Amino acid sequence: MKRRDFLTGAVTGAVVAAGATYAATSNRAPAPIEPGTPDDPGTAPAVSSGLREWKMVTTWPKNFPGAGTAAQELADNITAMSEGRLVVKLFAAGEVVPAFESFDAVREGTAECAHAAPYYWVAKNKSIPFFCAVPGGLSVIEHNAWIMYGGGQELWDEMYGEFGVRGFLSGNTGTQMGGWFQREINSLDDFKGLKIRIPGLAAEVLNRLGATAVNMPAGEIMPALQSGVIDAAEWVGPWVDLTMGFYKVAKNYYGPGFHEGSTANELLVNEQTWQSLPSDLQAIVRTACHEANMKVPAEYFARSSDALATLVNEHGVTLKTFPDEVYAEAYRISEEVNAETANEGDLNRRIYESWSKFRKHAMDYQPLSDFGFIQNRRRAIAS
Repeated sequence: MKRRDFLTGAVTGAVVAAGATYAATSNRAPAPIEPGTPDDPGTAPAVSSGLREWKMVTTWPKNFPGAGTAAQELADNITAMSEGRLVVKLFAAGEVVPAFESFDAVREGTAECAHAAPYYWVAKNKSIPFFCAVPGGLSVIEHNAWIMYGGGQELWDEMYGEFGVRGFLSGNTGTQMGGWFQREINSLDDFKGLKIRIPGLAAEVLNRLGATAVNMPAGEIMPALQSGVIDAAEWVGPWVDLTMGFYKVAKNYYGPGFHEGSTANELLVNEQTWQSLPSDLQAIVRTACHEANMKVPAEYFARSSDALATLVNEHGVTLKTFPDEVYAEAYRISEEVNAETANEGDLNRRIYESWSKFRKHAMDYQPLSDFGFIQNRRRAIAS
């Protein structure tokens, strides 16, 4: 089933329709239900009646604002929408496996599913970040459009099929900030020797700018910044960055970033586990993921708008943009890094070509869409 297909009906409709189909094809009156029997609605379903339980591992700390709470809500929604037929129990990073071992846990069947950012798996294949975020890439609406209507989901399925898993969009941070720096960035030379936390293909861009990119999960970033293991850190944006407390050790906050125009989160599911689900439970999982994919970026935007004022007005954070020469060189290198992924194989080439074509069309249209509207609004209305 293609991603766009699950939008044609609500899950509740699917469940009701299934019951109606059964009733319509039966010529016999239903037998009375004995209280306390398995057919009694008040009796909890047994495993033999189709009860399933999934472990969801994540790359986030327990109840971590944004991605962590979104993962918990997704697990809870699937459980509730299925009326307990599919119970999803969340395990935060480190509870079952370390954060960056989530992919292998799902592939090997240690967990049935995971909640993560796909670009964490760049070591598995250099093209996987295209389904999450690449430098100089797509905005939230552009990314969703490519995945849902531009052939991205089919390519994603093909890529993940090589590992025995599949991915579903289940949230997005929106455009991310450039990061927290202990010293100012006034020129390209200021990147030389800089140790910065940053993931995905953007790490290679920073390396070519002269920095040393380091990837680490959320729970390790603040201690590394405090101890001097890293000099700067890119994470998400004002809402979660405020929660992380980066302002306590680094006052220079740069944005927007060049590296993540949007950052998609995924529900990663073991393929055999997915195929074992009946169609109505598959529809429930798809719909729960779609709901998260719509809700999560809205929450990031709303809460970050408020948090930015708190960082500046209450914590003395200095908000800055990178010099023009930094943006220009970062985008130039980004084009090189993204294009080089096409050399990894036929599927990599097709992913890059599909993404590139879609991005070009998006850039041609944006002056007449969101980008054009926002530019005109800003010129006309004082902030």
